[in-house]
Amino acid sequence: MSTLPVFPLFKPVAIEDRDIFVPILRKYQPETSEWTFTNLFIWREHYDFRWSMYQDCLMVISAQAGSAFAMQPVGPSSRKDVVSALLTWLRDELGVPTPSIERADTRLVRELEGAARLAIEPVRDHFDYVYLKDDLAELPGNRYRAKRNRINKMSREYVFTYAPLEERHLSQCLDLQSNWCNARRCKEDLSLLGEWKAIEEILNNFNALDVRGGVVVIDGRVGAFTVGELLNDTTAVIHIEKADPDIAELYTVVNQQCAGKCWGNIRYINREQDLGIPGLREAKLSYHPDHMVEKYRVTLLTP
Repeated sequence: MSTLPVFPLFKPVAIEDRDIFVPILRKYQPETSEWTFTNLFIWREHYDFRWSMYQDCLMVISAQAGSAFAMQPVGPSSRKDVVSALLTWLRDELGVPTPSIERADTRLVRELEGAARLAIEPVRDHFDYVYLKDDLAELPGNRYRAKRNRINKMSREYVFTYAPLEERHLSQCLDLQSNWCNARRCKEDLSLLGEWKAIEEILNNFNALDVRGGVVVIDGRVGAFTVGELLNDTTAVIHIEKADPDIAELYTVVNQQCAGKCWGNIRYINREQDLGIPGLREAKLSYHPDHMVEKYRVTLLTP
């Protein structure tokens, strides 16, 4: 059982903390993709995520040397005092010259209206893309014709099956990711290396994290896989999606198959942000999101 660190004490995110995080997040019903325990856990080493409790609010910081920042406090409103305490602590104790909260949601921004010494700005690169699940599953109408054509091409050229992601698939998923990374030279790119580690974490802790997903199998081998979980009562979030880079249509297939077979009566699927990467933005827009989830940077101004 994890112990509760009380602000200003912080402890690294660990798997045993899940039992504390999940009830808090279920009550909050987050809309931003970052706010699941799974996301914080699998990226914990890359960002050096640490957490604490301030009254009834869950705090998470990235304690990376030279680039520390905070995630938004999660808990009951109003959080003005919590935000002030957290940003001041980042400045005074960690020496962050311009302390900020990254990827804050619109609920927090509304609570901070009129707060002194705070600058708030939207960050488009972090906006989440949210789709109607039925659109991704059915690919209806002329605007999805190109997607349907890709799936039809895949069906003509390969015999494949879809299956729910289970423990028996995990080793092949890890092999697929390793091959993908070797082809992309992940070890020379810190962001790709961080993603590789995050994928290993989510697969190696598949049961403990209570995530779900699907695989596309070709000739008895996993050719693509996807992993996600419920974000709130109406939305699933996709954390990881990988496919054999030699079969271009696989991403379209695994996306469509999992949307239709993995998420039951869920209305929306959040497929996270594009990070300002032009190709990724184009790909996400090509699926015609129902709406975007805006995120903001909240910065403490110098007195």
